[in-house]
Amino acid sequence: MKKIFYLPGMISAFFIPVLFWYYIHPYIDTTNYNIIDMALPAKSHHKNTDPAGFEPLRNWKYQKIRVSPLTASKNSELYVSEIKALQKRNQKETGIEFILSNTNTYGDFVSLLNDVMLARQETYALDIEKTGHFFVTTNYIDPKPEKSEYDECLLCDDTIYEIHDPASEKHFFHFQKYNLSFYEHLTQLPRGSYFILFGFLLFLNICMLSIRENFLTVTKRLA
Repeated sequence: MKKIFYLPGMISAFFIPVLFWYYIHPYIDTTNYNIIDMALPAKSHHKNTDPAGFEPLRNWKYQKIRVSPLTASKNSELYVSEIKALQKRNQKETGIEFILSNTNTYGDFVSLLNDVMLARQETYALDIEKTGHFFVTTNYIDPKPEKSEYDECLLCDDTIYEIHDPASEKHFFHFQKYNLSFYEHLTQLPRGSYFILFGFLLFLNICMLSIRENFLTVTKRLA
């Protein structure tokens, strides 16, 4: 059987990707992006009685710490130690109020969130409605809890397995991060690169159609 080669399509299939990479390589952003996850309560018209809002906690006794602009990351160790001391005291309706102003930066706020994570603090809030301050509230734990009927063993004689595969989670997060990075880089490409990409796809389509037509022609001749 005679082999059929579509030379222009093969040249475009090999040459255009190299040309495309050569022109977009200087525009690729190698910045490592991080994600901040912070839950926001649902909008309510009854703000004073909303249990998910900050109003029920506003009148607690707070230790006030003023955060100067561009200094939160420098004082990170101090803030973490204060949060851990708050946890150790374990007093009801107490907390720490980090006083922020209009001169504070986004980096200051991110640094406070990072301090909360380092201290393994479960409860904190950002008062967007009035003060704009960052609050760390005590998650009170009763040292002598009273036993109730629900403390009895409800899962006796049951077997519970927890399947944890770090490898699959790692691959999933890498794949998710790759997709996010790919689309972000795609939107940052110069205008000329889109024409190159379109041309490559067009020539590739023509190449595939030509191969299909030649294959059908050869099949008919053999038949």
